Amino acid sequence: MSLAAEAFVSQIAAAEPWPENATLYQPLKDDQILLSDCASSLAVQTYLRMCNLPIQVSFRANAEYMSPSGKVPFIHVGNQVVSELGPIVQFTKAKGHSLSDGLDDVQRAEMKAYMELVNNMLLTAEITKPRYSSPYSWPLNHILTFQKQWEVQRKMKAIGWAGKSLAQVYEDVSQCCQALSQRLGTQPYFFSKQPTELDALVFGHLFTILTTQLTSDELSDRIKNYGNLLSFCKRIEQTYFQEQDRGDRAASSSPRSSKGPL
Repeated sequence: MSLAAEAFVSQIAAAEPWPENATLYQPLKDDQILLSDCASSLAVQTYLRMCNLPIQVSFRANAEYMSPSGKVPFIHVGNQVVSELGPIVQFTKAKGHSLSDGLDDVQRAEMKAYMELVNNMLLTAEITKPRYSSPYSWPLNHILTFQKQWEVQRKMKAIGWAGKSLAQVYEDVSQCCQALSQRLGTQPYFFSKQPTELDALVFGHLFTILTTQLTSDELSDRIKNYGNLLSFCKRIEQTYFQEQDRGDRAASSSPRSSKGPL
């Protein structure tokens, strides 16, 4: 998108209040969604909750094809459709909702570096754990599943991970978790007492790995080596999901999956 187009979108976004019927779209949770897409969807949902912006979650078999960029998750807010965390953060900022305005330039640069680390390491590691099936009938189900496998393989080759062994992937995850653990320290959030989009991103990925039933527990075991990261996940789940939704949250809106408590 050009700078002029971005400025125009920002002006439109700023002029409209956040509606009560804003909706986040993602693929079917149990039957279709990739681990990486599930983590990204939870990160966006968490970010919006941290901003205290109401959002409904809609699970659609054709979510990827509904998205203008082909990426999930995406949100539908008024007349605007925005996909992926980065653009959504900019979209909400244009409406006056930001989690990182209190950071100085150095802190903001550091936050972006850690977000890049998470996307390069955790997101890519999640892609190596394909968990995708199609809800459609034959032969479309086989065609779409093959297409998704091909897309994953192409992305792995593009980022230079196609030749990595699982042992190398797990080691990269450990290094990422160690860096995050050291940055977090004993603070409740990565930048002291208030969350930023980095906290939403990290929670989305760590929580998804910890609570999703996979063929191996190797990824979650790497995270469990860092007690402060586990406490971090529990804190965000309690603050932004359990406490916000207490008394009226339907079971389907819970971020937790079939693996059980942390």
